[in-house]
Amino acid sequence: MAKQAKAGAARRPQRGRRRERKNVPRGQAHVQATFNNTIVTITDPAGNVVCWSSAGASGFKGSRKSTPYAAQVTAEQAARKAMDNGMRVVEVYVKGPGAGRESAVRALQATGLSVIAITDVTPIPHNGCRPPKRRRV
Repeated sequence: MAKQAKAGAARRPQRGRRRERKNVPRGQAHVQATFNNTIVTITDPAGNVVCWSSAGASGFKGSRKSTPYAAQVTAEQAARKAMDNGMRVVEVYVKGPGAGRESAVRALQATGLSVIAITDVTPIPHNGCRPPKRRRV
C-alpha cells in the first residue's frame, strides 16, 4: 500500500514557476534602507514588481546585512536582473535611515542603469510613535 502511494506521488508532473521576461525600458528603483537590512525593489512605472533583491538574499547574515557593502552588492544584483528584463532608465526612491542609502544608489548608477531622479520618501511622523530608548554602551 505505501509503495503505491509513493509511486502515485512521483508520477505527478511537476511544473515549476515559469519566469517570463518583461521588456520594460524604464522603471522605478525603491531602496528601503533599514538599520538591519537593505531591500532594493525595481518596478515598472505602474508599480508592478519586475525584480527585487535584499542583503539577506544576497548571502549576508546577521549584522553584515546592515553594511554599505551589502547594500552595494544587493543593488548591483537587482540592477543586473532589471537589465536582463530590458530596463535602461530608473527613478530612485530612497526610504529609511540605514547605512546603505548612498552606496545602493551609487551601485545602481555604476552597473549601467541611467538614474534620472533620486527622491527621498522616508516617512516623517508628526510626533507619532515613541522612539526607542537611548542605547547605553
